[in-house]
Amino acid sequence: MSSSRNNKATLSKWLPWILLLVIVTAFAWLFMSMKTPSKTTWEPPRTTTAEQEASAPISDTPAPISSYHNAVARASQSVVNIYTTQKMAEHPYMDDPVLRRFFEYHGGGPQGQGPTNLGSGVVVSEDGYIVTNAHVIEKADEITVALNDGRKSRATVIGTDPDSDLAVIKVDMTGLTPLGFRAEPSRVGDLALAIGNPFGVGQTVTQGIISATGRTGLGVNKFEDFIQTDAAINPGNSGGALVDAHGELVGINTVIFSRSGGSMGIGFAIPTAIVEQVMNALIKDGRVSRGWLGIEIQSQLRDPTRLETSTGVEVLSVVPQGPAAKSGLQVGDVILTIDGVEMTDANKLIQYVARKAPTTELNAQVLRKGQNKQVKILLEERPVQEVVEAPRILHDDRMGGMAGQGDEQNYDDSEAPVMSEAERNRMREELLKLFEQDTATQ
Repeated sequence: MSSSRNNKATLSKWLPWILLLVIVTAFAWLFMSMKTPSKTTWEPPRTTTAEQEASAPISDTPAPISSYHNAVARASQSVVNIYTTQKMAEHPYMDDPVLRRFFEYHGGGPQGQGPTNLGSGVVVSEDGYIVTNAHVIEKADEITVALNDGRKSRATVIGTDPDSDLAVIKVDMTGLTPLGFRAEPSRVGDLALAIGNPFGVGQTVTQGIISATGRTGLGVNKFEDFIQTDAAINPGNSGGALVDAHGELVGINTVIFSRSGGSMGIGFAIPTAIVEQVMNALIKDGRVSRGWLGIEIQSQLRDPTRLETSTGVEVLSVVPQGPAAKSGLQVGDVILTIDGVEMTDANKLIQYVARKAPTTELNAQVLRKGQNKQVKILLEERPVQEVVEAPRILHDDRMGGMAGQGDEQNYDDSEAPVMSEAERNRMREELLKLFEQDTATQ
């Protein structure tokens, strides 16, 4: 009996403390739950091991692979066709009923919409986010997305980034299949499959390899780090997917080099590393914030006949009160490395800094008057600059190509003829007489 009483006494003694501990734990869990942000950050979809095995090339033996059907079948569900329309301004003389009747009689009535432009896009989330090229939806008043299964939907623009030529749009649809991003970087020689809607003929797949990576200096975008491929890319493929042999996304098709306007085996795609960075920024903030040094630079000349060929990037000018000026960087300095990464040319430095967020601190190794120095630079946000429309097809001028021709058919509004007030009144009177005669004979 005494033992039972002791147990009850012990339980009575510790029970309040146990209950207090349970209550404190519950409050702590509730507090942490309330602190957790309700909106999660977008993460690129990844392909599971089972999906990789299911979409692997049919033959794993040394015999030649006979088909990439499994990879294409899975990836094509996520590639969409994009149609855009743009409203046209009405003819300035349409406010006059007489002149309006004349124009309508001769088939020159007001047009409600401009021509439809064609492009492609890639579904990257189950809740409707789609990535495409910024130039595909540029100046569009209405965007229509057509899925591989035949469904269609209007899309809204989440954000655009002309500097990288990427844009994010969203559709209110269910049952979407996002395309998994390849986790490993692309390698030269890897298989490449381009999926899109060239010339509006319908979804098309072309095959090639990764011809090169890290292509810069094309003059297409402000920030370039392209994957080059010989998979056929034609007008209408812009914004479509470049996938590997497993159907995983490696890039967004963007631009081609051509002497004729068609594919010549030199196409370029934006790698998924840049796509992921830009998408997260556009979905979260509606814009992309990039790091900025505040300097004008040029690559060091490389003379192949000199054994002591110089490397690095020379500073030509420093923006007053900019990040570089505040850090002590001077005109004439040669930036050799940043954070241990060798700066072989100006393009590499620009791309490296652009991928860093503002307020990031960089450690630069600088050659100044023959001596190496370490300079710490705190990046600031890149100022907004004027948007310059870039060509989507790089023409060879030596072959008579027309520079600046885009993937899509650009509508060129013809200027309305300018008439004086007297000419306009005279034309109006003559038209009234014609209309009266026409009415009398009927």
